[in-house]
Amino acid sequence: MNTKQVKVGDIVIGKPGPIVLIAGPCVIESEESAMEDAIKIKDIAKSAGMPIIFKASFDKANRSSIDSFRGPGIEKGLQILKNIREKVGIPVLSDIHAVDQVELAAEVLDVIQIPAFLCRQTDLLVKAGLTGKVINVKKGQFMSPAEMTNVVKKLESTGNNNILLTERGSTFGYSMLINDFRSIVIMGETGYPVVYDATHSVQQPGGRGTSSGGDARYVTPLAKAAVACGADVLFLEVHKNPEKALSDGPNMLKLSELADFIEQIQKIEKAVR
Repeated sequence: MNTKQVKVGDIVIGKPGPIVLIAGPCVIESEESAMEDAIKIKDIAKSAGMPIIFKASFDKANRSSIDSFRGPGIEKGLQILKNIREKVGIPVLSDIHAVDQVELAAEVLDVIQIPAFLCRQTDLLVKAGLTGKVINVKKGQFMSPAEMTNVVKKLESTGNNNILLTERGSTFGYSMLINDFRSIVIMGETGYPVVYDATHSVQQPGGRGTSSGGDARYVTPLAKAAVACGADVLFLEVHKNPEKALSDGPNMLKLSELADFIEQIQKIEKAVR
């Protein structure tokens, strides 16, 4: 089944188009590191012929601990993303957490992302939808994939059909997320492209008490399964040194492993499409 195609700049997302990659660090740690990451990620993806969107959060508002690093904030963070967009020549994505962030974010971002914990917040969805931007909504860990139909209707009520839906695992007991790969098929029945968040799916929320744990060993096999099940986009957090990352290090892929990851994904893509 062909999906509705969503355009992000020159990138066309949705079948029968190719798999698109959304990749970058969890949070903007500095302008220098974010710019360096964007250049390397673009070069790797371009060499492989895979369309790429750069992601990084300007504010991680849902960190486990009050003492956790959150990022540079909206004004400085958006300026960094704007510089990356203009200098590297790559579309950018970041997440918003409040209605009053929408207009500022829309001035810079190619894709506005709604975090999983906020996916049912009607005011936030409607305000984001009214921008006309591409909106990527992460399915809440507490929601069934079928419930995302209600999210779609909220966005469509604004006249915005530039919608992406993301699977990122479901809560299964304490500090554990489990993927039901039927979610990709079920959310695909909305007609919109489906994103698979390969790194947050291996996260262990609150697994370290004051921070989340994770197990990056499973990122690649889960991503391959998602492509086999029909995912249109892969979402991947990468870092040159995950052990020293300021957020979500345990579940991030090493930047040095990205080329091999893409090669494996494209083999699955070729086999199933």
